[in-house]
Amino acid sequence: MKCKVCSREAQSQSEYCELHEKAYQNIRQKFEVWKKASSVEWKEYLQEIAKNSLTGTWAKEVAENLLSKEA
Repeated sequence: MKCKVCSREAQSQSEYCELHEKAYQNIRQKFEVWKKASSVEWKEYLQEIAKNSLTGTWAKEVAENLLSKEA
């Protein structure tokens, strides 16, 4: 199976390749911190990640992929 974001081979039992899976895990972990600190919702959090100029490429791609599923 191919990664949902790029054409690399996806990790077993994952939608993402190794690089995007790591970015996804980081996004999920950091969301809990953001949620406690600011009561931000998942979609708003993803939007912030996607537009932040300091966010890494892989994390932005995962955030945009997740946002497209939310729509």
